Amino acid sequence: QVQLVESGGGLVQAGDSLRLSCLASGYQFNMLAMGWFRQAPGKGREFVARITRSGGTTYYADPVKGRFTISRDDAKNTVYLQLNSLTPEDTAVYYCAADSAWDYRTIYYRANDYDYWGQGTQVTVSS
Repeated sequence: QVQLVESGGGLVQAGDSLRLSCLASGYQFNMLAMGWFRQAPGKGREFVARITRSGGTTYYADPVKGRFTISRDDAKNTVYLQLNSLTPEDTAVYYCAADSAWDYRTIYYRANDYDYWGQGTQVTVSS
């Protein structure tokens, strides 16, 4: 059973940066592809980024390309999401997710394909 715990959220101003962390336990971390999703108030959960088991391939949603960076440190069982140039539109609860079934997926942005989820961390960006 995979357990995921996010941290690093907070209240920042537009243009600021944050780094989110997600600590995984209960599974061999290097056998998990990892993703980040977010959910803004009144909206559905949307894909943000994904990283393969080796860390060699990453995927991003168009709204965050060039601003957010996903990375992983297998020695620390942790996946990170670096958020730069934040805007109020980035305000959401950010969730870490793990995919234990497949490393590479043609459709990598579907929440139902991730079988473990963290509780989320709030990111609020003021204008």
